[in-house]
Amino acid sequence: MSELTIPPPSGSRGNPALDCDALLVDAETRIVVCCGAGGVGKTTTAAALALRAAELGRDAVVITVDPARRLAQALGLTELDNTPRPVELGPGARGSLHAMMLDMKRTFDEVVTDNADPARAEEILANPFYQSLSTSFSGTQEYMAMEKLGQLRRDGDWDLIIVDTPPSRSALDFLDAPKRLGRFLDGKLIRFLTAPAGGNGRAYLRILGTGFGLVTGFVNKVVGAQALRDLQTFVTQFDAVFGGFQERARRTYELLQAPGTAFLVVAAPESDALREASYFIERLGSDRMPMSGLVLNRTHHSDLTWLTAAESGARADALDDAGRSPLAASALRLHADRLRARAKETRVLAEFTAQHPAIPLVEVPALPEDVHDLSGLHKVGRSLSVEDRAAS
Repeated sequence: MSELTIPPPSGSRGNPALDCDALLVDAETRIVVCCGAGGVGKTTTAAALALRAAELGRDAVVITVDPARRLAQALGLTELDNTPRPVELGPGARGSLHAMMLDMKRTFDEVVTDNADPARAEEILANPFYQSLSTSFSGTQEYMAMEKLGQLRRDGDWDLIIVDTPPSRSALDFLDAPKRLGRFLDGKLIRFLTAPAGGNGRAYLRILGTGFGLVTGFVNKVVGAQALRDLQTFVTQFDAVFGGFQERARRTYELLQAPGTAFLVVAAPESDALREASYFIERLGSDRMPMSGLVLNRTHHSDLTWLTAAESGARADALDDAGRSPLAASALRLHADRLRARAKETRVLAEFTAQHPAIPLVEVPALPEDVHDLSGLHKVGRSLSVEDRAAS
């Protein structure tokens, strides 16, 4: 029996059941953000939700930042890029599905070209400091994920956008990145170092006199004169579009707080992942973000609850000793392993549910193999539905 055929409980220790179908079919739901620690199945969850939404009649688009690019294969596409691509669905689907992968550099370039005159945009794109910022600065990927979300929402081509957040060190980076990037570009140190390149530079020099010269001389030695000139030129050029960056970041942040947005925290039944999930839930609450529930991936269950792990192992040993039914012995040992895994999961989940007893929760059973096609995504999507879990 595959693990998916074993229906998990809809909630744990009194937590209400999370029914993702109800969320997806609600026309008021326009954005679903899947967040959580790395390696917990966010990408698969986001893709499964998008497929399920299309099957239920929504015109959905899923945006992923997964560097492994597994999503393209699972959706039957040869590649994913910064442009949403249509996914061929089965005959039973009532809606449509598009998928895309965030290209951080291309998105940053598009923002510059859309918000600066052609000559200034060309200068910014060619600036070495900009090229470094747009590809490697901490937080740029998260910021550009929010930029792309805002673009898709403004386009209005889809009635549901599902976001797979970046595999950051902390899931909180997705919310913090716009403010962090803004603080960096508008920071006092940046403005101080770039004062000579701006229109007010001479005034700063008159005020600071030789003291400023000593500081910039020191910086020249540390980072190099050319690097400092690149930075000065970049900030001067970028001033024309920076205000637009800040305003769009503010609007997208407000969009995430607005009715019609739903955050789903994705976790695995492990202490570190659930601890990260707990931090994120608390942060969502403090930032007034609409938290809809927890998706707990790769859990283990068995309907043979009357047969304990110890009894199962003893029966397997007896069969081995008698030289009988090796297949049955293997099945008994698999059952014992599954029960032990479930016991460990139950312990770590109890800590989470004790802290968050009101959080809706759904458990997605572990599959025998990784999801690699639409059929696998369909199975995951079904496991997120209360109705389909009850019927399985």
